[in-house]
Amino acid sequence: MSHSDKIDIFTLDIIQNALQAIADEMFTAMRKTAMSPIIYEVLDMGTGITDAQGNIASSGAGIPAFVGVLDKAVRRILVEHGQPGDIEPGDIFITNDPYSGGVTHLNDVVLSMPVFVGDDIVAWTANIAHWNDVGGMVPGSFSTDATEIFQEGLRLAAVKLISRGKPVRPVMQILRYNTRMPDFMEGDLWAGIAAARSGATRLIELTQKYGKATFLQAMQDFMDHGEKVSLKALRHTPKGRFELAELQDDGKVYKVVVEIGDNGMIVDLRDNPDQVHGPGNLSRDGTVVAAQMAFKSITEPNGSANGGTFRPLKVVTRPGSLFDARSPAAEGFYFENLIRVHDLILRCLAPHLPDRLPAGSFSSICATVIGGPHPETARIFTLVEPEIGGWGAKRDHDGNSAMFSAMHGETYNCPAEICEARYGVYVERMELNDEPGGYGQYRGGRGIRLDYQIRSDGSFLTCGYTRAKVPPWGQANGRDGSLNYVEVVRADGRSERYAMASGVKLDRGDVVRVRTGSGGGYGDPSMRDPDAVCDDIRNGYISVELAREVYHWEGGVRLHHAGQI
Repeated sequence: MSHSDKIDIFTLDIIQNALQAIADEMFTAMRKTAMSPIIYEVLDMGTGITDAQGNIASSGAGIPAFVGVLDKAVRRILVEHGQPGDIEPGDIFITNDPYSGGVTHLNDVVLSMPVFVGDDIVAWTANIAHWNDVGGMVPGSFSTDATEIFQEGLRLAAVKLISRGKPVRPVMQILRYNTRMPDFMEGDLWAGIAAARSGATRLIELTQKYGKATFLQAMQDFMDHGEKVSLKALRHTPKGRFELAELQDDGKVYKVVVEIGDNGMIVDLRDNPDQVHGPGNLSRDGTVVAAQMAFKSITEPNGSANGGTFRPLKVVTRPGSLFDARSPAAEGFYFENLIRVHDLILRCLAPHLPDRLPAGSFSSICATVIGGPHPETARIFTLVEPEIGGWGAKRDHDGNSAMFSAMHGETYNCPAEICEARYGVYVERMELNDEPGGYGQYRGGRGIRLDYQIRSDGSFLTCGYTRAKVPPWGQANGRDGSLNYVEVVRADGRSERYAMASGVKLDRGDVVRVRTGSGGGYGDPSMRDPDAVCDDIRNGYISVELAREVYHWEGGVRLHHAGQI
């Protein structure tokens, strides 16, 4: 089939849906066989399919920002193994290094497999998941004290893991001897291998059914269609140059310039602080992922995405800056600046796109790591939890409560029963956060309060929260939301507050209390419907006294009229 030949729309649709089904099947295979709750319960993972050149073609469920890593990892593998015979049928490659296609931090491990039809690569299957421990200076492998990436664990720079279907024994040995949790590592590793192989088998069956030429042409057509959808959306988006400077928790100011035209969007992040000696740096590829997520939000948020979707997007960074860090900068807590970039772009554009973008959300991964000896088995455990929080209100409805950040996508919090069974903690309490904030004509969604009781001496806490000092922003005169933070309540009643910390010592009877923020409100609070306020009071979102103050109701007359007092 020549490039000019057209495939009928029905065949295109069938192949596109088949690719989606294959990516979803890979996701299911990985979820059902993984060892760690962070993968099989929280779904801190992603699966996808790229074309032969490493352009994303289809994705499974999981974390959208993780799916955005896979194409970049495959392209790096193609660079590192570019000689004839370097890539063969049955091979699987592994990478986690943000400077070698891994994009994020060393805990997030990518496995990718070429799909051969005859002598040609027609596609790649790929997956990514968070591994509990990959060595480094602290259990869990990310520390706020790290000053270079060598302190954060084992670096895997697009290495061949499986050669012609057989494990590369030295690589397997290196992996096993560079983790504090080798059994979990092996279980999660083979789950990823199984997912990559199952996807490759299905893709080969698909090409056999429709023919290699038709399959390749369909992939190209999908990319072209993705570009057309984005360009069409941009034509209905306000044009111009938009700028924003935002103060951060640490006193730095982050800046962005966004230019939107009919044929593309430019995100300029050059005027930002230099990379830091700590672990908050972000690779350029990570910054691109954040910009891609924001671009998708303002163009076609409900449709599927592929490599063509992002052709109209250009991201400009400055090498050596916080958003384009150079090796060997530490990146263990990259995720907070990833989400800061995403939120910065959305805040910049929100006043100009009120029909598409809400007020500010809690916008943090709120990574919570608790580890130590299990009280019953003395076996070392590491609980790794992203936390849920409140989303911002929109101009016509309240924000969602207790949701993961937009960067985190289709993931779940770990059930209390699983958490208590697998880890050495009790989950004493989980409820919506009752701290004030996020009021407006439409209120921001609520965050949570979550209490973990520690059961063993010699345990520890590591956490990475932003929006701990600068709250989620209100929109159109709505009030700001509330803050994210962790409180450690000692057994003797003393209390300590943290946002970015590692290795905080914990002992039996201590309580780690997570507080995630409410989203910002939208519109003047005095315009909120009285019935909605009454519902807020009944549901515990606000007290009668505070409702009188926030909504400016004289003597509670309107509340009284509504039958509430």
